[in-house]
Amino acid sequence: YCIVKVDNEVVARTATIWKNLNPFWGEEYTLHMPMGFHTLTFYVMDEDTIGHDDVIGKISLSKEVIANQSKGLDNWLNLTRVDPDEEVQGEIHVALEFISGICFVLHVSCRDLAPRDITGTSDPFTRILYNNLSAETSIIKKTRFPHWDETLELCLDEAGESELGSVTLEVWDWDMVGKNDFLGKVEIPMSCLYRTPLLQGWFRLLPLGNSEDDAGGKLGALRLKVRLAEERILPSLYYQPLIDLLVEAVISPAEVDDLTPLTLLEEVTTVESRQDIAMTLVKIYLGQGLVVPFLDYLNTREVHHTTDPNTLFRSNSLASKAMEQFMKAVGMIYLHEVLKPIINHIFEEKKYIELDPCKIDLNRCRRISFKGTASEAEVRDSSVGMLQMYLTTIMEAIVNSVSQCPLAMRVVFKQLHKRVEEQFPEPENEDVKYLAISGFFFLRFFAPAILTPKLFHLRDHHADTRTSRTLLLLAKALQSVGNLGLQLGHGKEQWMAPLHPIILCSVASIKDFLDKLIDVDHDVPQRAAYSPSVTIREGFLQKHKADGPQLLKRFAFKKRYFWLSSETLSYAKTPEWQTRSSITIQSVCAVERVDENAFQVQNAMQVVTQDPEVITTYTLCHLCKNVNELNQWLSAIRKASIYNEHMLPSFHPGAHHGNKWTCCLQADRTALGCSRTHSAVTLGDWSDPLDPDAEAQTIYKELLQGKDKIRCVCLCVSVCASSLRCAVAVLELATRCLYWTSRLLNVVLDLERAHTSFQRKEREEANSLILPQ
Repeated sequence: YCIVKVDNEVVARTATIWKNLNPFWGEEYTLHMPMGFHTLTFYVMDEDTIGHDDVIGKISLSKEVIANQSKGLDNWLNLTRVDPDEEVQGEIHVALEFISGICFVLHVSCRDLAPRDITGTSDPFTRILYNNLSAETSIIKKTRFPHWDETLELCLDEAGESELGSVTLEVWDWDMVGKNDFLGKVEIPMSCLYRTPLLQGWFRLLPLGNSEDDAGGKLGALRLKVRLAEERILPSLYYQPLIDLLVEAVISPAEVDDLTPLTLLEEVTTVESRQDIAMTLVKIYLGQGLVVPFLDYLNTREVHHTTDPNTLFRSNSLASKAMEQFMKAVGMIYLHEVLKPIINHIFEEKKYIELDPCKIDLNRCRRISFKGTASEAEVRDSSVGMLQMYLTTIMEAIVNSVSQCPLAMRVVFKQLHKRVEEQFPEPENEDVKYLAISGFFFLRFFAPAILTPKLFHLRDHHADTRTSRTLLLLAKALQSVGNLGLQLGHGKEQWMAPLHPIILCSVASIKDFLDKLIDVDHDVPQRAAYSPSVTIREGFLQKHKADGPQLLKRFAFKKRYFWLSSETLSYAKTPEWQTRSSITIQSVCAVERVDENAFQVQNAMQVVTQDPEVITTYTLCHLCKNVNELNQWLSAIRKASIYNEHMLPSFHPGAHHGNKWTCCLQADRTALGCSRTHSAVTLGDWSDPLDPDAEAQTIYKELLQGKDKIRCVCLCVSVCASSLRCAVAVLELATRCLYWTSRLLNVVLDLERAHTSFQRKEREEANSLILPQ
């Protein structure tokens, strides 16, 4: 498995692929990064059932390396060995004073040091070095957040006074047996001290600087696709004209053939970026309460420009991608309600199922027959029976889920049904209106979720080889159901024929289900598509109340079921429990990891809240079952509380046990936190809260790249409109197109000028800070 770190903070972990030297994960992460991050590191690990997992190797990419690849990094990279002296983390606070040019006076503290001892802590001390002189602090036992209440003095002789070079501060972990472990260093040039006699602040600890050895590929290689996008988000008022233009494009009546901002955006969008643009547009229109008219606009154009019903929505057009992203944004909880029970059942049973005669392995299925090795016919009959049972269960769950389907999805499908029926009214095209809906509903939503449950958060891990094959066969069968059985018998996989009868029997129930699905009133408030109180995340966590008398550690955590919405974080004993306890999201002032040393457990987090009327804080600790669940909860709560006022600048990563904090060893329970809070690194996914400014910036960036094409279209339409000597209708069409293209071009140019102005202002401010030195 792989671990992904941003500056030594674990942000993602892939699933484990067992007994394989050539693993393929196929996992994709969108990370929202802080502007000042330094490195993105990938560790390849070997999971062991007993003992600690082994590190196979790593790949470390600096921000500069990633940023230099404008189209992203996509390559095989050799793994490098992991050198403990290079695996440093944390920061050091220095107050270094250079007195009379002959003496250093040092006050120092550190935070978030690397754990070097088996207890998950270190025994740090700091050393100051200059030329052949050195001085050391005392050793502070069992902490990663040391604070030395002492002063170091390093006096130079006359000969050393004029020498330049650097003052080095090193942090070490003291060991009673063996050599001390390196924790990091900072080098301060003497030229800085001559210019600024008192140097004070937090500095990032750096490794020794040994060159990494890629071992000549002996450790293996990792295929990575990494792309960094840096955006300057302007104040909301600068994006409002673009938002207004996008809103006007769907609420004002427009002819199907008109050029509008949306059609121009599709023209300039690359195939690679179309999915991101579609998701961004869906979020913009969700925020405006116009997602249904937006999708109806795109679908109407797509249907109108399709002459052959067999090719309807078969391309990766903006309409197709927008429908996909819309279903993920509003329908993921619905998908989980329908599919999760049966997916869990398939994973638990781990049945050997195979229909393809070329792939049947009789040695893997001896349990099917008590007479010894099963025959190929027995394997096939057993597989057909199991697949029929699974498929029937899935179909029953889907066709009985009309009331669970989100209202917005049903309205969108009803409008799509109407547009297709208007375009293809012929009796021979009777099924096209059903195929248009089922193509999205089954082929692009349910079937992919069955094929790869982990990517839809239905499971924490990828399926093993046996279960993966079962899911693939079920996904193929569900695709045939979505196609209403029209392609049966025409493909190469004739060995799927035993499932054809049950697929054909399902067609009538599918049509009946789709008729019920679209039997909904049009006049519904569209903001119901993304209610502010919708559950963002839910699941079991181990809860610990960090205030008040402390229980024994084995009684500290209690299992509770949690719900997170944009308004509250609530919990109860079970999902069915009627009485819930809750805290408001507005009261959250920090969401952080808990140091392993606090409870001697991994994957714990804390939610720190503060009552606005009381100056005291309340801490709720949660134990997650793995690092992925930890990161998902951290990310979700951070994004829900990102705009809260009174967020804390620091926190205690430990717990207050035995009259002291386990992290920094301070006795005062109300002492200021010993580590800075983290809120910048989050995971991006379908449940992200709406952020209109960031979304508008994404659209602007895409339009900016196609600015010349928009200008060319505007010029061509302008020339044609001025020289037309033809029908009034054609002249009106050209006039409308000119209206949209010229407005869109002006909006893009205005935003470009605003970005240039902000960039110039930032450079001037940076220069004004540098000049006095």
